[in-house]
Amino acid sequence: MSTSSRNPYWRHAKATVPSPIDKSATVGLLAGWGRFPIVIAEAMSQQGYRVVCLGIKDHADPALRDCCDEYCEVSGTRLGEQIRYFLRHGVTQATMAGKVHKVKFFGKFFLLKNLPDWKAVNTFYHHFLSHKKDRRDDTLLAAFVEAYAQAGITMVPATDFSPNLLVQNGLLAGRRLSNTLRKDIEFGWRLAKAIGAQDIGQSVAVKGRAVLAVEAVEGTDECIRRAGALCPSGGFSVVKVAKPQQDMRFDVPTIGPGTVETLAKAGGRVLAVESEKTIVIDQQQVVDLADRHNITIVATHRQQIEDRLDAA
Repeated sequence: MSTSSRNPYWRHAKATVPSPIDKSATVGLLAGWGRFPIVIAEAMSQQGYRVVCLGIKDHADPALRDCCDEYCEVSGTRLGEQIRYFLRHGVTQATMAGKVHKVKFFGKFFLLKNLPDWKAVNTFYHHFLSHKKDRRDDTLLAAFVEAYAQAGITMVPATDFSPNLLVQNGLLAGRRLSNTLRKDIEFGWRLAKAIGAQDIGQSVAVKGRAVLAVEAVEGTDECIRRAGALCPSGGFSVVKVAKPQQDMRFDVPTIGPGTVETLAKAGGRVLAVESEKTIVIDQQQVVDLADRHNITIVATHRQQIEDRLDAA
């Protein structure tokens, strides 16, 4: 029997769409890496939207061509080209889904292979050339969203189209946590929120209330692999949370089957995420994999953590 059928905590948000978008509207999708964009494109289509998709070069899954009414591949640095494409197809509201591997921006010859257009240069001048502002994700994405808004395109959260992707509070897979593991999660939660507040990353790996690895530009999977390399005995916990200032339009914490597989290979034991602010892709597959690898997955929230800390 799967965890979803035996566990009363396994439940989803109501499958409603809080977005004010007209169901007959054309909606834009800017797609990055992973299955998340495909899931959102399929949800949009099922709800009757006309989906116009821009797949980011070297990131987007080619399968998106079959999920969308219009599809075009574009460089992530061609901001003006993206906006013009959406406007030509009647898009006034759009969403972003899928990871953009920021580490690629630091690769050799990146700008030569992905020459930015004038709109991108003008928008990100202060970040990349003048050094007046930092290159943190929130800073860059906020400038990106504002450029779209100035062109008449409003960015909305992808979860508006599929709210059931946001995991609810409770035990998703595995056994109930021991007191030792609960303390590790509480410890990791505080650290993850602290680095999230600085827009460094969203995940930390801990064992025995000691930090093994902290996520930065490399992403969650690489953070988990590094923890496994540094702790060959395994048994560590990974805590992944939303930033205190989380904008649900972008960079929402996300896990999927690949996250569980990576954790299993690295020797991890527990994955703790923030309820109602974490996206779970292919939820039943995530649960089945966790059960197979004896991994516990729990979704919790700030008040629960604070209550336990106050009681300690």
